[in-house]
Amino acid sequence: MNKPLTGALLSLLLLGAAVPPAVAAPTTSTTTPTAPEATAVAVNFAGTVALSNCSGSVVRAPGSQPNDLALVLSNGHCLESGFPAAGEVVKDRPSSRSFSLLNSAGSKVGTLRASKVAYATMTDTDISIYQLTRTYAQIQSQYGITALTLDAARPAQGSAIKVVSGYWKRIYSCNVDGFAYRLKEGDWTWKDSVRYTSACNTIGGTSGSPVVDTATGKVVAVNNTGNEDGARCTVNNPCEVDQNGNVTVRQGINYAQQTYIVVPCIAPGNKIDLSRPGCTLPKP
Repeated sequence: MNKPLTGALLSLLLLGAAVPPAVAAPTTSTTTPTAPEATAVAVNFAGTVALSNCSGSVVRAPGSQPNDLALVLSNGHCLESGFPAAGEVVKDRPSSRSFSLLNSAGSKVGTLRASKVAYATMTDTDISIYQLTRTYAQIQSQYGITALTLDAARPAQGSAIKVVSGYWKRIYSCNVDGFAYRLKEGDWTWKDSVRYTSACNTIGGTSGSPVVDTATGKVVAVNNTGNEDGARCTVNNPCEVDQNGNVTVRQGINYAQQTYIVVPCIAPGNKIDLSRPGCTLPKP
C-alpha cells in the first residue's frame, strides 16, 4: 500500500517534499487548440484534504444536494483505527477526525471535522468515506471550495488522469494503463483495480488521493498501493491475478480502486445505503 506515514518513514520522505506541485497551468498558446485540449479540465488541489497520515478529498455524488452533510473520500487503510481486517466492513462508526482543506494552490484554508466513518473496508476495494459536520453549502460559503464529483461511469483504458495528493501537495500525471482482475496484497484482495502507467510513481502519504479524469474533472478512483520491491503478493508488493489464477508482478507500478461503484450506494441525503439497487459494496 502507499502506506500511511509514521516515524522514520515520514522523516525520510520529507527530504523529497520540496518537489514543486505539478499544478496544471492555463494554455497560453496563440494557436487554436485541438478538441481534447479545448475540453480538458485544469486539475488542481481545490477540494482535496490532508489527513494526519494520508490524502483525501471532499466528494459528492451526482445527486448530492448543497444542504447535504459533505463526505470525504480516502482509503480504508488510512482509518485512524488501523487497517480493517479482510472481510471487515465499518459502517456508521463515530469519528471526530480532522482534515486540512486545501484551495487550488494547495494552501490550507480551513479544518473540516468528521462526525462518523460512514463506510470503510479493505475487502474488494480499499476505501473510507467520512461524513462531515458541515454541508457542501457551508464549505462553499466559508471557504469558496466546491466538492469533487464522483463519476458514475467506469474509467476507460488509456484515459488521462491526475493523482492529487493533499498530503504532499503534489499532482502526478499519467494514464490508465489497464485493469487488474484481482489485486492481492497480503491478506487483502481488491477487484478490478486501476493500473497506472509508470509516470504516476506515487509514494507513502499519497494513499487516499483522488484520481481525476482530466477530460471531465470527475473522480474515477482513489489511489491506494504500488509494488515497491518486486516481491509477490506481500504487503507493499501487490500482485495481479487474472481470471485463470495466473500471477503477474509489476515492480514500480502503482494502482487505485475505482469509485463509480460507490455512486449507487449513496442515497438521498448523502446516506450510505448498501441495500440500494446497483450497490455492490461489501456489507457488514
